[in-house]
Amino acid sequence: MRIATFNINNVVRRLPNLLDWLEATRPDVACLQELKATDAAFPAAALADAGYGAVWRGERTWNGVAILARDAEPILTLDALPGDDGDNQSRYIEAAVRGVLIASLYAPNGNPQPGPKFDYKLSWLDRMRAHGRELLGAGVPAVLAGDWNVVPEPRDVYPTRSYDDNALVQPAPRAAYARILGDGWTDALRHLHSDATIYTFWDYRRNRWPRDAGMRLDHLLVSPAALPRLTAAGVDRDVRGRPEASDHAPTWIELAE
Repeated sequence: MRIATFNINNVVRRLPNLLDWLEATRPDVACLQELKATDAAFPAAALADAGYGAVWRGERTWNGVAILARDAEPILTLDALPGDDGDNQSRYIEAAVRGVLIASLYAPNGNPQPGPKFDYKLSWLDRMRAHGRELLGAGVPAVLAGDWNVVPEPRDVYPTRSYDDNALVQPAPRAAYARILGDGWTDALRHLHSDATIYTFWDYRRNRWPRDAGMRLDHLLVSPAALPRLTAAGVDRDVRGRPEASDHAPTWIELAE
């Protein structure tokens, strides 16, 4: 069972890229972020024609998350992260697919920091941890997949000082992410590729893609019930180099059936 996450950075604009990638790699589940489209504008019909059922929560300008399932309809369990009824940003959706509970999440960027956006980032990660602990308590196979907007370690960003003040690399969100792992979740890519240099995001600016000046922002966390089934993980780097590409590359894991 291949489960992928892909910050698509505008699902309508990049629909041809998305459909090409789905056809080429045929993930069983694809978690999308940054739809940048309303619910009505989400290309459900085109994805159905490609063989994918979907659940989604859109947003007009930013954010937006979705879960696609090949030859199946995801069973929606949540369309918002619990813990703050006043948070209307579309950043979390959760569904059951083929016996696995899967979340597609888009954590806040947090810039500029310090400030209210950074505070929101930290509070959102705290809420994610609380909900993650509930999922762990249920003992079910689960995967938290998405753009976490956290660079977990210094080795997860190319050698530079240009990001020193960026919210993505600050100690507080790194510590929040580490606490989530400490509860029992496993960062699948790092688990299987402990010594590798892995990037999933290359900013459009400063020629960063041709220079391979990337970061690892997109993570798939697996629960203890799913970890024994983890057999592979990787990044479809070539997708980032295509015309009209997102600034993220699809990232994936495979679970034994």
